[in-house]
Amino acid sequence: MAEIYYDNDADLSLIRSKKVAIIGYGSQGHAHALNLKDSGVDVVVGLRPGSSSWAKAEEAGLEVKDVPEAVAEGDVVMILVPDQAQRSVYAERIAPFLKPDAALFFAHGFNIRFGYIDPGEGHDVCMVAPKGPGHKVREAFLQGVGTPDVVAVEVDASGEAWPLTLSYAKALGGTKAGVIKTTFTEETETDLFGEQAVLCGGVSHLIQAGFETLVEAGYQPEIAYFEVCHELKQIVDLINEGGITKQRWSCSDTAEYGDYVSGPRVIGPQVKSAMKDVLSDIQDGTFATRFIADQDSGALEFKALRAEEEQHPIEKTGHFLRSKFGWTQQDDDYVDGSAAR
Repeated sequence: MAEIYYDNDADLSLIRSKKVAIIGYGSQGHAHALNLKDSGVDVVVGLRPGSSSWAKAEEAGLEVKDVPEAVAEGDVVMILVPDQAQRSVYAERIAPFLKPDAALFFAHGFNIRFGYIDPGEGHDVCMVAPKGPGHKVREAFLQGVGTPDVVAVEVDASGEAWPLTLSYAKALGGTKAGVIKTTFTEETETDLFGEQAVLCGGVSHLIQAGFETLVEAGYQPEIAYFEVCHELKQIVDLINEGGITKQRWSCSDTAEYGDYVSGPRVIGPQVKSAMKDVLSDIQDGTFATRFIADQDSGALEFKALRAEEEQHPIEKTGHFLRSKFGWTQQDDDYVDGSAAR
């Protein structure tokens, strides 16, 4: 059984006794910085001069400095820049300025697991990874409920890495919900697999295939959108609340019976076999190598795939329906129906 820790298992005073440098102020960065600040932690945000996030962080009442300056002050340095940028930021703007005994924290194990960052000796290497996007982590903290985290220690140089990790998780709000002990390897491999095979790759392409099947059979695109995409949120919410069993209990007998007899026809042994291939590519580093090589070459494949997927007919239909029904846009940085980046 997994080891799960809660508020009573963590000593908040440990992280409060440290200066924490949060490197990056994106989705996760802003949530970590603000939650820790509100928990009484001394926080400095490290950003490059000219960053569009600099003013946002200062307006939120945070101390902001150039990355090397922030790192030089940090007893704990949490690296929250994108995976593909971490190794260069670390090599050029973090490693030369680290205190000899500074603890390095991550919210995803990618760069440690695949060897793109080697912290060297003397540093605790720890992970606090919220199981949700940053705006939800912040929202849950403000509601007093917290977001579940997974926590790990790769290197315990100080002998106190675990208590410090749990203390950080408490300041972030995770121990209110519960944090699960894992390893950098387990978190990285399962996270990548979940994203690719189910949560992002699996679900999005299942939706697209369902939409195509209905439209090609002559049904209205708008009706197809409702049936294979819009209602998905309701199903996922039910699964989140009570597992697949509650979702089945909540739907009609017709839907439940169709689940049992037709689901395995769509998601059959061939899908599981493909999933095993995906997992193998993650475990042996094939995916990481392909991703980083493409990013280093200007992300040409990544950008081409993004552009191609944004032209799928379901996107145009969804944009039209959302505008007609007035569904609320909840992310100010995203423009619905466009590729604003």
